[in-house]
Amino acid sequence: MLTSIAVILLLGLLIGWIFSKLKLPSLLGMVIVGIVLSPHALNLIDESILGISGELRQIALVIILTRAGLSLDVSDLKKVGRPAVLMCFVPACVEILGTVILAPMLLGVTMLEASIIGSVIAAVSPAVIVPRMIKLIDEGYGKAKSIPQLILAGASVDDVFVIVVFTAFTALASTGEMSVTSFIQIPISIVLGIMLGGCVGIVLVAFFKKCHMRDSVKILIILSISFLLLGVENRLQGYIPVSGLLAIMSMGIIIKQKYGVLALRLSAKYNKLWLGAEVFLFVLVGATVDLRYVASAGVSAVLLILGALLFRMTGVAISLLKTGLSKRERLFCMVAYTPKATVQAAIGAIPLSMGLECGNIVLTVAVLSILITAPFGAICVDNLYKRLLEKR
Repeated sequence: MLTSIAVILLLGLLIGWIFSKLKLPSLLGMVIVGIVLSPHALNLIDESILGISGELRQIALVIILTRAGLSLDVSDLKKVGRPAVLMCFVPACVEILGTVILAPMLLGVTMLEASIIGSVIAAVSPAVIVPRMIKLIDEGYGKAKSIPQLILAGASVDDVFVIVVFTAFTALASTGEMSVTSFIQIPISIVLGIMLGGCVGIVLVAFFKKCHMRDSVKILIILSISFLLLGVENRLQGYIPVSGLLAIMSMGIIIKQKYGVLALRLSAKYNKLWLGAEVFLFVLVGATVDLRYVASAGVSAVLLILGALLFRMTGVAISLLKTGLSKRERLFCMVAYTPKATVQAAIGAIPLSMGLECGNIVLTVAVLSILITAPFGAICVDNLYKRLLEKR
């Protein structure tokens, strides 16, 4: 295991650095490292790491979502208003609709199977988006109109919405029944997640103000509580829907609101944690990719993903109607909301493991969506934000 960890970190950092020097996203290099090291290629990653890769990827998400919460200002979110709410579900719904229209023609699947494919690829990737939006906030680009905050908030809820929809569609495919309660759980999960995280954040702020300790200790406490919040979500599954990831982000937002000086210091430390977590996240995402599926997909699957992206961008444009954003700023939001990676790696293989007929094609499209959209979105954001957004 230790050898595999060393190989992942050294190669991930090296290839990521080379890609950044080539003006390409470092995450693309890390994903390629994962593909090369994966069981489907050189098989150089220890099975014990692959067995906990889901948990390791989740730890990386916890780190970056906490960092996002510590950077978000509630007053900025209030200024955004209606578009922030619409960005949570409209782009995903439009993309799923587009997949339902295109997939039967391109791949010869049924409408239900197309719905499952759409619900897998519709989730945006916080791991790609969040670090870039935090960078924009720090540099002051788009800050006057709260554009990074708008994208941050929407991306965080988007995943919760899509995963619940995916669960409902796969249940329908396997049992023939779709529970209405599955869709009722979406707003309940979001609201309870925000409330739980807010309460925990208030308690933590009071504790940190009363008990003085090193910031490193505070980081350990916050990380531990973040893992417990995910544990609460898992324990309550099937009884009370609550989003652990939203709770974690809300906790960070409350710390930012109630104890801004501490939030600034903690953000700097979380940035350092993200350096290592990012390598593990994207290398392990790459390790899930089986190029045999990609090779068998053909042009049709690529056309489906590109078509679905156009639908998604249309959904973003609809969400931004009647806002004060310029055409350039709307274009930025549209391309910034395209990357997919972590959710597709997490749920892409589930239909196959359930024995659904569409399992292989779902996994194929999920893999392709990572390879196409993650670098596309990252490259667009990295190269366009200075041209399309105003600096405050």
